[in-house]
This record gives sequence, C-alpha cells and structure tokens, in this order.
Amino acid sequence: MRESTGKRNIDWLTIFLYTTMVVVGWLNIYAAVYQPDAPTSIFSLSLNSGKQLMWIGGAFIIAISIMLIDFKFFNTFAYPIFGVTLIALLGVLVIGHSAGGNTSWFKLGFIRIQPSEFAKYALALALAKYIDNPTVRIDKWTGGLLQAFAIIGMPTVLVLLQKDTGSAMVFSAFFLMLYREGMPQYIMLLGLWFVFLFVTALVTDSFIAGMILLTLGILAIIFVIYTKKNKSLIFMICMFGGVSFLFTEGIDYILYDIMRPHQRKRIEVLVNPNIDPLGVGYQVTQSKIAIGSGGLLGKGFLEGTQTKFNFVPEQSTDFIFCTIGEEHGWIGSMVTIGLFTALIIRLIILSERQKSRFARVYGYSAASIFFIHFMINMGMTIGIFPVIGIPLPFFSYGGSSLWAFTLLLFTFIKLDSHRSQMLSRA
Repeated sequence: MRESTGKRNIDWLTIFLYTTMVVVGWLNIYAAVYQPDAPTSIFSLSLNSGKQLMWIGGAFIIAISIMLIDFKFFNTFAYPIFGVTLIALLGVLVIGHSAGGNTSWFKLGFIRIQPSEFAKYALALALAKYIDNPTVRIDKWTGGLLQAFAIIGMPTVLVLLQKDTGSAMVFSAFFLMLYREGMPQYIMLLGLWFVFLFVTALVTDSFIAGMILLTLGILAIIFVIYTKKNKSLIFMICMFGGVSFLFTEGIDYILYDIMRPHQRKRIEVLVNPNIDPLGVGYQVTQSKIAIGSGGLLGKGFLEGTQTKFNFVPEQSTDFIFCTIGEEHGWIGSMVTIGLFTALIIRLIILSERQKSRFARVYGYSAASIFFIHFMINMGMTIGIFPVIGIPLPFFSYGGSSLWAFTLLLFTFIKLDSHRSQMLSRA
C-alpha cells in the first residue's frame, strides 16, 4: 500500500526537468570537446562525452535505487551518512589525490571521487534531521541556531583544509534554508553588509573604505543625539562601526597573507579585468567572447569556434555555459536559465507542501544548493564572480558532481512522494 502510494505521488515534472538537463548537458559536453578535423563518436570513451555517458548510466541507477528504498531510511540514517562523509573528508587529506593545487579526490584507477560533492548531500540530511527535533528553534542562538552553525562548520572547515575554497563557499547555501526556518533577519543583513564592505574595499582602497565607514558612523551618532533616541544606540553603533572598520582594514591581510596568489589574482581580475589579460583574466575574457559571439540564435550545434579550439579552458567542466552561449546563442542561454529557474521554483513549491519538517528543511536545502551553484557558475562565465571552480549542475562534465546532485534531487523526490505518510512536526 505504501509503495503504491509513493508511485502515484512521484513528481514527474521534476524528473522531466532533471532528464532534460542531463541530456542537454551531455550533448554540450560533446560539443565542447568535438574536433571538426578529427571527428569522433559521441559515445567514444576517449572523449569526455563518452565518459560522461557512463556517469549518466550510474546516475540513473542511483535514481532508481533511491526510489526503491524505504523513505524512512533517509531520516533514520541521516547522522551515520553525515559521519561517514566527515571521515571521507578527513581521509582525503591524508591519502587524497592532488590536482590543480587541491587535495580533494580519492583516485581509484581511472575513477576519481570527490567527497566534498557528496558532503552537501550529507549535510542537507544532517541539518534536516537536527531541525526536525521539535525542541530545536532556529530563531534563537541557544535554541538551536548555534548548533546548526556548528554542523555546517564541520564539513566547511575540512573542505577549506583541502584548499578547495569554491566548494567550501557552496555551504553558505544552507543559510538560505536557515532563514526560511526562522533564523533572525539581522544575521542575513550582517552577512550582506560585510560582503558590501569587502567589495567596497576592493574597488576603492581599504583605507578609503574605512574612512567612508567612519564618516557614516559619525553621522549615525549625530542623528541619534539630534533626534533624542535611546542613547544605548550610540554604544551599539560604535561597537558595530568598530568591528566593521577593523574588518575593512583587515582585508589586505586576508588578500595577501591568507589567500593563495592565484585566488587573490582572481578577485583582483574581477575588479579590473585588464590587470592580467593573458594570465588569470584570460579565461574570463575568452568566456565572454565565446558567449557574446553566439548572438541571438548561436552558430549551431558543433559549429562553435571559441570553445572548439581550446580558447576557453575547462570548457566541458566549469565553463560549459560558454558552449551553450556560443552554439545556441541568447535563446539557448535563456532556455538553460529557464530550466534551472523552473527546477528551483519547483523544489520550493514542493518543499512548502511537505507535512514533515524534515522533508521541508531537506527540500529547501536542495533548492538552495542548486541556486548557489547556478548563480556562481553563471557569474563566473560572464565575469561578475571570481573563478572558483564551481560546476554547473547536470551540465558540467564530472561523475562526482552528477552523482551527488542526483542523490540530492531524487532523495527529495522520494520524500515528497510519501509526504502524506510522514509525521508532521512542522
């Protein structure tokens, strides 16, 4: 009876969006590596497209397996899955394979597995399990918010130790879910404020940014005194202004003493693209040229030139969107954006109709992860975000990311299909 109920409630629209994105991504991976002078079959294992087809086959096995598992499994084993993932993240630091300056993979023959990709899935389960506890309140620091931050912090620190800053940044997606679950608004505003300060210091100068901040603080104090507001506000303004001032003045330390040279260059290039046009800036410049050259309708499938002749590095992985923009133009780019927008909106709609807090929290976590990946990857390719090595879900070449995103999505599809049988703690 339970299984038949689950089958009837499967959200086929989400599965359709997933299948469409995977197939379109696979075709564009082939387009990115296709060489007109020496054409090779899309199925050839010598090409990334042939290898991706194997990962796609594995992804469909994963999807089917998830749909056959009892829906209670994910709640019951959320913490053990999280624990195993933390062990894997620790293990990769000891016996992991290094590539591109990061030690983020286990290498098993020709297969490379990246635990940080699966850590997002495990963290989504662990947070859903923790917040599902009826005594947990995300609107209070001592009620559960601090513990939720600690859960997020564990995999984030381990990924940072792998020198994989890009993957670590993705964990910020969970703050969007926490905001939905009641996290105080001022925390989100503080985060945006410090991002603003960081960008302001980069665009101008940390000293000038500090002076601007100091001026704003003095004006705020004068306003409080003049309007005869609560004088304790002056102390709060001074404290907040002091912390902000110290943060702005410490940006140079972050850039030159904490960040590695190539990471610093990527941020500097974001502010001034001409600072290193043949080095770090080359990738973004060629990416924008490729997308812009597609025009309205694009050059046609397999007819791209910028991506075809290796002008754009990493064209089948992190910069796969360049191939879409060049060969399918503005129309193809908007269709791709539309697919992601539809998927994210659909996940939010499904999350809101859940009867259990566990499923709702997990659904919002999945939607937030897809949103952050989509936003950062698109931003990288058009030069409004630093290049930090974030794949485009279901489109970029790579087995670990495809399998992890499939796990993330189909677990929620499974939970949603049994929403009427899950206990309501919301």
